[in-house]
Amino acid sequence: QVQLAESGGGVVQAGGSLRLSCAASGSIFSINAMGWYRQAPGKQRELVASITSGGTTNYADSAQGRFTISRDNARNTVYLQMNSLKAEDTAVYYCNAQVVVGTFIRYKSEYWGQGTQVTVSS
Repeated sequence: QVQLAESGGGVVQAGGSLRLSCAASGSIFSINAMGWYRQAPGKQRELVASITSGGTTNYADSAQGRFTISRDNARNTVYLQMNSLKAEDTAVYYCNAQVVVGTFIRYKSEYWGQGTQVTVSS
């Protein structure tokens, strides 16, 4: 079983910053990609940013230029630096990991964190 431990959420004023962290643990052979998704009340979950094992990043248009995703491969951790936060960024942010798991038998799988609340006050 793979677990994703998320942290860094909180309440900030518009224009402020937050840094989210997500650490993957368990029987992980390798991580192909990790990313952050968010879901606001009454809305569908959407991709915010993702990063592959090779360092290729992808951002939602709303996050482009304001958010930066990075990773520490040695610690199986992904970060999301969020700057210039807006009220519309308020949501529960979920960490996602696409991994290869297993000790004797290895296979690809996907896991989700429990979510961390980000609230931006206007």
